[in-house]
Amino acid sequence: MKIAAIMLFISTYVLLLAFPKIRAYTALLSALIFVCAGILPVSDAFFEIDWNVILMIAGTMGVVYLFIESKMPARLADMIIDKMPNVKWAVISLSLFAGIVSAFIDNVATVLMIAPIAVVIAKKLNISPVPSVIAISVASNLQGVATLVGDTTSILLGGYAGMDFFDFFVFLGKPGMFWVVQSGAIAATLVLMFIFRNAKQRIHLTEKTDVRDYFPTYLLIGLVIILILASFIPDKPAVTNGLVCMSLFIIGIIRETIRKRSLRICVLAFKEIDYFTILLLLGLFVVIGGVRQAGVIDDISRIFVKISGNNVFVIYTLLVWVSVLLSAIIDNIPYVATMLPVVSGIAGIMNIE
Repeated sequence: MKIAAIMLFISTYVLLLAFPKIRAYTALLSALIFVCAGILPVSDAFFEIDWNVILMIAGTMGVVYLFIESKMPARLADMIIDKMPNVKWAVISLSLFAGIVSAFIDNVATVLMIAPIAVVIAKKLNISPVPSVIAISVASNLQGVATLVGDTTSILLGGYAGMDFFDFFVFLGKPGMFWVVQSGAIAATLVLMFIFRNAKQRIHLTEKTDVRDYFPTYLLIGLVIILILASFIPDKPAVTNGLVCMSLFIIGIIRETIRKRSLRICVLAFKEIDYFTILLLLGLFVVIGGVRQAGVIDDISRIFVKISGNNVFVIYTLLVWVSVLLSAIIDNIPYVATMLPVVSGIAGIMNIE
């Protein structure tokens, strides 16, 4: 059974790498085979899925869609640019703004919101938009892991490790991931200042985006605040954060439906949820549950520990660089979903946090 699980697991990841456009269906098919082959009992498949993660992703995406539709992000970007003296500081401020937004909103959505603003500026000044768009993309990708709700991988980490919103700021009495990310952001900003040192063209916006509905902004702020407050609730249900995100999303679409007397916004909001990623995760949760029950995860963990010679620094370095190299060719969502139980197994073998 273990050999079959290993072969199926390897085949799944080869197919995920070879056919990224159908990776969700690949993961679901693999999950179905795991169950039908008896590697993972049908009764266990449902409970292998982290429903808190699934609900958080769906709810957050829905709230973010309403926030984007309110045009508030574009309005904030306009206000920032209008106060900048030249292109250099406009690009730097846009990248910093993209980072701030991406700490609470999926980074793909952030880039889609802010990159067009940089393109418009570049067209007006007859300069290449490439450097500024890259700067925005890098800042967005970096800050996505700064908080619990910034990126799917953060949500996966929080769900698997039982981390709450504050754990990303202070973890076990030490500075958390948020501050590590900020050190990277400072370094990236210094690089941008050097790259754009000669971009001194003055810039001024003649038109600013008009925002007429502030409720989605309050909804997004409320989402963050409630997740923070939920961190203080002891012994709360495992799906608490997911229910919070979905509840606020439903409140938002009900309010929009009543306000506009149309179901159009409701339909559009649900269409904007990334079902492809959700289906991918559903399949991967079952696949990983199958290989874990077959003992494959434990074997991989022991291999890492053996290579490191039980040295914590070596295992840390090995995990970091393996992740850097593999994540360059494997999508980070399936990679993180796979490695979380491996790292947990390593920690158990080495008797460390």
